[in-house]
Amino acid sequence: MKARTLILTAAFVAGFLALTSTGSWRVADLLAPLANTRLGAKLRGAIAPIETTGKLWTSPEVAQGANTYTPDEQNNIDIYRIANEATVNITSVVYRQDWFFQVVPERGQGSGFLIDADGRILTNRHVVSGRAPEVWVTLSDKTRYKARILGRDSRADLALIKIEPKKKLPFLKLGDSDKARVGQKVLAIGNPFGLDGTLTVGVVSAVGRTIRTEDAILENMIQTDAAINPGNSGGPLLDGHGNVLGINTMIYGAQGNIGIGFAMPINRAIAMLEEYQARGRVARPVLGITTYPVAGDLAEALELPVEGGLLIQEVAPGSPAEVAGLRGARRVVYAGNYPIGIGGDLIIALDGQPIRTQEAMQRLMNHKKAGDPLEVTIFRQGRTMKIRVTLGAAAEEL
Repeated sequence: MKARTLILTAAFVAGFLALTSTGSWRVADLLAPLANTRLGAKLRGAIAPIETTGKLWTSPEVAQGANTYTPDEQNNIDIYRIANEATVNITSVVYRQDWFFQVVPERGQGSGFLIDADGRILTNRHVVSGRAPEVWVTLSDKTRYKARILGRDSRADLALIKIEPKKKLPFLKLGDSDKARVGQKVLAIGNPFGLDGTLTVGVVSAVGRTIRTEDAILENMIQTDAAINPGNSGGPLLDGHGNVLGINTMIYGAQGNIGIGFAMPINRAIAMLEEYQARGRVARPVLGITTYPVAGDLAEALELPVEGGLLIQEVAPGSPAEVAGLRGARRVVYAGNYPIGIGGDLIIALDGQPIRTQEAMQRLMNHKKAGDPLEVTIFRQGRTMKIRVTLGAAAEEL
């Protein structure tokens, strides 16, 4: 028993002296005595990657720094740094009655951007919709201001609002959307889902799109694959120079971003700004009529030109249409179960352009302003005649 104890003690001492006197602590050197054994071969295979690289991943030869971005990446960074400071978060509260006649707040959220240093902001009308909404604007530095609505244009889903800042603010320059080309780079900035200062990048996918909404027909929209989500509405769509090309307005479908978004061309907003500057308000032009489209067999049965047009049903009292002498229906007939007023004027053209549908009439009116002249070509009592109308201004939205 004593002999075994002496042998074990001697072995420990010899091992300790061997380890403390070695000149190399490399695992491969320590395993050298096992080099010609099967266990040694397995251990060498396991430690080879660690011995070769020292770690399990590979780093770039040059660390990523401020001067190592690609030119396109640096362009995105430079544009964002400037544009984000001029992009704002907008919240609105409208008080409505619920089913139990209780007054409850209804909240909305979107984006916008400053167009001058004094606090004027462009956004979408639907961001600040409703009767007398309470509108608040949060700047990029988190300061918050109450805003007032200067004008809203339902035809283009645009709105101009104003805050009273305590200092001069950074703002964006408005570009020329007529020069937008498919394939050019665009950047969208906004506050999707309340995530402020979000940047997405894409291209112009198409131009000249027409989108029908519940309230209007939006024309000449810019289509982009830059991600647009709820909360982006009203934010800027920028070109590669940081100029505003459009106002992010809507996405395709209700399932969220699928790479098809639409922006209102900035030139349409510029037209609204020019109208506001000239008149002190934004006014939708009105003719003052309601119409019903007729064509083909129905038009022939009513003894009207088979090409058809818009049959005037009502003329609003005191409207530009009444002043000009346009006539509404005098009696009612039924087409199936649908009543149609007849005996009034049939509009067949506006400003020389054939008009067959209410959509065509709305598209033409989208390019008109209150006070503009409008040449109305009508069919009345078997003959064609032209009547000149001066368009009126719709009541201002509250």
